[in-house]
Amino acid sequence: MRNGISVAVTSRSFSGHPILRSELQARYPDVRFNDEGASLHGEALIDFARGCRKLIIALERVDDALLDALPELEVVSKYGVGTDNLDTEALAHRGIRLGWTGGVNRRSVSELTLGMIIVLLRHVPTLNEELRSGAWRNLRGRQLSGRTVGIVGCGHIGKDVVLLLGPFECEVLAHDILDFPEFYHRHGVEAVGLDELLDRSDVVSLHLPLDDSTRNLLSRPRLSRMKRDALLINTARGGLVDEGALADMLSEGALAGAAFDVFATEPPLNSPLLRLPNFLATSHIGGSSEEAVLAMGRAAIRGLDVNRIPTDHYPPGRPRPVQMLSERSA
Repeated sequence: MRNGISVAVTSRSFSGHPILRSELQARYPDVRFNDEGASLHGEALIDFARGCRKLIIALERVDDALLDALPELEVVSKYGVGTDNLDTEALAHRGIRLGWTGGVNRRSVSELTLGMIIVLLRHVPTLNEELRSGAWRNLRGRQLSGRTVGIVGCGHIGKDVVLLLGPFECEVLAHDILDFPEFYHRHGVEAVGLDELLDRSDVVSLHLPLDDSTRNLLSRPRLSRMKRDALLINTARGGLVDEGALADMLSEGALAGAAFDVFATEPPLNSPLLRLPNFLATSHIGGSSEEAVLAMGRAAIRGLDVNRIPTDHYPPGRPRPVQMLSERSA
């Protein structure tokens, strides 16, 4: 058994990044990196993290089973922005602190979103394939300028997409469980219900976490509300969309096109979506630009020292932590 490790880093991309390795080791000399590039889960994850006081986690699941096996653990710091893989109540119950910074990869994801919209509107994937096969066709597309774009989820990334859409003079609709009246007013965004957004939008872009309230949010009935010439973009989380229903609609021409960076099962090896010419896919790269990787890694390093108990569930005898202003998410 390996004991006494200050920090363990599960992420393969963090572990393989020379700048992040150097900056972390300058603060914590005793670090265990995932140098084998292993996909860690279950007993393998427990064995890797055993004996560490602080853990930098990426997409690996942090739950009761893991935490019960790691009694020395004091801090979990998130490499990345999604927290749906973290059981925050389990962390809080044990008094384990969470380091997390929202929005550090927002420009990386929002730029990919904008790129997907434009290449679908101009039929770039189709024309690329045809030209490589020897065909030369002038397939007429559409401009983004002046279109109606619906943003479902207006947090860090959704807001950044709104900013990037500014020069295109789009009509922007937004749906969120929270209200952001000052932001909406400043940028000319109209807050609407989800059904109205689906009815009116030429492009629908998803920017939501995945939880019980958002799983299959775009079900077959909701997808059916969209215009036949509309586009659907998902750079948020797999599982937000009924992928089977979407495949049927795309193949029947009931929806013009879709682009996904995320899938309910990754990799989506047997997905019928991948066989459709009006579907564009990337391999969960939204937050993986070089700039975003550095920002996420540095936020994770900072989170080892700047952190808090993540919910209002506190174990008996533990003082309530004071949350710093710099830790607030918006």
